[in-house]
Amino acid sequence: MAAQPPELIRTYKNGTILEQKFCLTFPPPVFSPGLISLLSHQGHNEIDKPGNLMEYAAPRLQLQMIVIFLLTQAIHCVLKHLRLPVFISQLLAGIILGKNSLITMSEDSVAILGSVASLGYMLFLFLTGVKMDVSMTYRSGKKVICIGILTVVVPLIVCLLMAKSSNMDREEFMENKPVLLAVSYSGTSFPVVHCLLSELKLLNSELGRLGLSAALVGDMLSLFLRTIFSALIEGHGETELKKVARHFGKAILFLVLVFFCFRPLMRWMVRRTHEGEKIKKAYVYTAILAFMVSHKFTEDLRVFFVIGPFLVGLAVPDGPPLGSALVEKLEPVTSGFLMPLYAATCGMRIDFANLRQPSSFAKHQVIAAVVTIIVKFGVSFLVSFLCNIPTRDCLAFAALMISKGVVEMTIYNSMNDAGIIDPDIFTYTTIIIIVIASIVPMLVKTLYDPSRKYACYPKRSIMQCKLNEQLRMISCIHVPVNVNSVIDLINVSCPTTHSPVVLHVLHLIKLSGRATPLFISHEKNWNTLSGSLYSENVILTFNQFEQDNWGAVLVKVFTAVSPPNLMYEDIFNLARDTLTSFILLPFHRQWNVDGSIESEDRSIRSLNYNVLEKSPCSVGILVEGRRRLNLYNSRDHTQSMLDGSSSYGIAVIFLGGKDDREALALGRRMSQDKSVAMTIIHVRAANRTVADDMDTMQDAEMLRNAKETYIEKQVNDGPETLEYLRSIVNDYQLFIVGRRYKREDPQTFGLHEWTEIQEIGIIGDLLSSADFGGNNSVLIVQQQQSIS
Repeated sequence: MAAQPPELIRTYKNGTILEQKFCLTFPPPVFSPGLISLLSHQGHNEIDKPGNLMEYAAPRLQLQMIVIFLLTQAIHCVLKHLRLPVFISQLLAGIILGKNSLITMSEDSVAILGSVASLGYMLFLFLTGVKMDVSMTYRSGKKVICIGILTVVVPLIVCLLMAKSSNMDREEFMENKPVLLAVSYSGTSFPVVHCLLSELKLLNSELGRLGLSAALVGDMLSLFLRTIFSALIEGHGETELKKVARHFGKAILFLVLVFFCFRPLMRWMVRRTHEGEKIKKAYVYTAILAFMVSHKFTEDLRVFFVIGPFLVGLAVPDGPPLGSALVEKLEPVTSGFLMPLYAATCGMRIDFANLRQPSSFAKHQVIAAVVTIIVKFGVSFLVSFLCNIPTRDCLAFAALMISKGVVEMTIYNSMNDAGIIDPDIFTYTTIIIIVIASIVPMLVKTLYDPSRKYACYPKRSIMQCKLNEQLRMISCIHVPVNVNSVIDLINVSCPTTHSPVVLHVLHLIKLSGRATPLFISHEKNWNTLSGSLYSENVILTFNQFEQDNWGAVLVKVFTAVSPPNLMYEDIFNLARDTLTSFILLPFHRQWNVDGSIESEDRSIRSLNYNVLEKSPCSVGILVEGRRRLNLYNSRDHTQSMLDGSSSYGIAVIFLGGKDDREALALGRRMSQDKSVAMTIIHVRAANRTVADDMDTMQDAEMLRNAKETYIEKQVNDGPETLEYLRSIVNDYQLFIVGRRYKREDPQTFGLHEWTEIQEIGIIGDLLSSADFGGNNSVLIVQQQQSIS
């Protein structure tokens, strides 16, 4: 909302000028008034006088914001139990405070609120452009491109045929603008789909990836059609060709400036920033300045003003370093503060009094809108069904493609302000948006459950893998130090051509400055990250490791770029596709040599917990000792092979249970090489009668077949176990223990309340704690959890 030229305001007293200042005045906002006054009646009347408006603008704006946020949160506390998105709560708050409320304020009283809200939406569009990768439209594959196009074109044709079949001549057809309405009914909005998937935590699910790709294609097509039809409608009449040519000329001029001048400048800034280095603040401020100028620039060129920020955002390279820096700086204030205000002010505009005497054209458009949405749903379902997608997933995808939200609200707001549609049509269309935005999340959540695909997944564990068969593993990498830890552990496993290891390395990267999650198979050499060599060091290191162990280790490297709270989906998808038996995770904490904590990542801890709870196979968490792993030295190994000695000591702490049996199975696989000495330490409860149950019988059978060094230690309680483990902690370089989560036996009685990191189990927490020693490495193993 553009400000008017500054106006000089003077304050007089007894004919003398006390103060003079320039003041910016804003035009009437695009939002109608209706905010409930929190002030007294006399104060309300006094403040609403034009002369006093600017004097009380700041406190009034603060009061308006407080009311909107409190009311929004109160409504959402109720509606969230119905799985309704927060957008609906924001709209309802605006409706309550809008024209339909009993007490209203003057239009001037919400002028600044409307300006702030408009700024929020332009920032939202700018950040949407920053996070979008347009090249994904042609990299999505032919099927996805066809889906994205058909879900827009077919409903559009149906809607236009309905408008043409009505009894209106050409002039009336152009005058009533049913073409633009048809594009808005049939269009797909990428930001709306992205926000919905993010709120439902389905961004990197199979449905999420398909929906984002199809929505991106559909959104680009909708934007193109909207621009074309806007130009044609503006140019109808005697001077049609001149106006159309002028409109397109200005639009092309703006595109040339953005993509052939501004974008190369942004790319130059990115190239000037070394990998892993923070981008200069001057570069970030340059991009923000371009965003601020773009709004006025597109207004002067008579291009739809919100297109400017969006196209400038598209010109900014997505992802790190520039895109992620912009998102980190602007996203919190935009999504957490400004956009809720914008949604509420959109709700303020809705006036149900317009429904009392709707025009025949409004009734026709309601029917056209509903039919178009139904056709769009049917086309989305049909084309996805033809791609051999399960029926429930097809229904969820179809519901996703008809989703409506804040983008559609803005389109109808702009049409209403420009006089393209009447208030009755605006009210009807916003009601349709509210209904669809309420129903779609519930449908998608009910129809699509990502965990359902694991229901028929066969149980896979290390115990099921024979010693002379290959062990299929996934190792997750977050930081460079994880690479050495994984390689050392694989080396200690002593893979051979008769007992090989198939290692799938998954480099997990936080999604930042990008809207679409990525999953890259480097084996296929996909160039999916705009030419940047992602995970280069990881790829080179593990390729060299495979060459050094040719025939014994087969390595495949993948990169997953996704939100931290959804990374476990990428791990599970890879585990399912590769028939993995064991997932190796790095611990979330690293220590310095002096015992202090070097780094701690809570997002990695949360990821590990999700994997442990939902994994389709066995899981291990590797806790690296203070002296760094350095588990295996090839020269020591060669010497030990020559003299038959053991160069590395491993201890399996066995208390009983399926997790301990899985740990023992892994230890046996490692002990096949003569250079590795494995010891089974069986910690038993003293004076306890052996139970005759299946679990105990399986433990006994597992220990009966043990050929390794066997030590049995009887203890009375947890403190005795603690003292015994403390006495042997320096005798071994690696401990392998079962997780035994939330299981407390006589051997660990009294230790639970002293456990700091409970998700790795009592014994795992003891052995990995700095107070206990912390010099040795610990591998906590959990067998696959039961799938309900």
